[in-house]
Amino acid sequence: MKIKGIDVSQWQGDIDFGKVRSAGVDFVIIRAGYGRYISQKDPTFEDNYRKAKSAGLNVGAYWYSYAASEADARAEAAVCMEAIRGKQFEYPIYFDLEEQSQFSRGKAFCSALVTAFCGEMEKAGYFAGLYISRSPLQTYITAEVAERYALWVAEYGSRCNYSGAYGMWQYTSTGKVSGVNGACDCDYAYTDYPSIIKNGGFNGFAKPTEHFLDISGFKKGDKSLGVLALKQLLHLFREKGLTSANFDVSHDGFYDGTEKAVNEILTRWGYTPNGIAGENFIKRLGEEVFLIHNS
Repeated sequence: MKIKGIDVSQWQGDIDFGKVRSAGVDFVIIRAGYGRYISQKDPTFEDNYRKAKSAGLNVGAYWYSYAASEADARAEAAVCMEAIRGKQFEYPIYFDLEEQSQFSRGKAFCSALVTAFCGEMEKAGYFAGLYISRSPLQTYITAEVAERYALWVAEYGSRCNYSGAYGMWQYTSTGKVSGVNGACDCDYAYTDYPSIIKNGGFNGFAKPTEHFLDISGFKKGDKSLGVLALKQLLHLFREKGLTSANFDVSHDGFYDGTEKAVNEILTRWGYTPNGIAGENFIKRLGEEVFLIHNS
């Protein structure tokens, strides 16, 4: 999966996000501001957010850091939250770490700044991440911190040479996109952040209500004659094309294929797919199999 996006700030001026969307761009990461004071909120943030949402784009935000201490980073998180309060974001809220004065203090210091900012954002229900160039990422950020938060790596050229996992890559600062006057940063996302964030109830979204058919019953890892009987019913369902899952009915184990079939059927019925085939599931499945074979 490779999703096209851009990131913008006041330096791009007045943007026609309708044209941006028509150019095949799916998301935009908007600078919310920088530093420790609300007066440093990006003057175009509100307008950019409103127009991007109206154009149907998925939106994230970033906050440029000048933090000289962990306390500064927490203060930046607080003012970032003040700037973005009341809005919904389908992409993470990123801590933008670029200052040489920060890098000069070493890996432990830079990693602590990231943890301080992102930790505050997470406490408040935001899905937090780090924006950083590839070389300082490898030099000044611990592996634990790089793996802990959503990672957006900047490296300009034909490929990103970071060997670790990352969710977004900023591949140029001189991109040309319809609707943007002059050059802008262009990005690819490799992670389905909108689904993760919406389903998790982050960034201003309400977590979807879970609706379970059963909370106990047969589940992955179980082995019994009851599981074998369940799989026979599921096999009849599969014969009618009502599940695409592959599972072996010659043994009594509840493994990946059985779980997939159970979850597909739960989803079809409008329930949360929790992988559990309990009394209610088996009863309803039996009734539907009976109806199918007698229709």
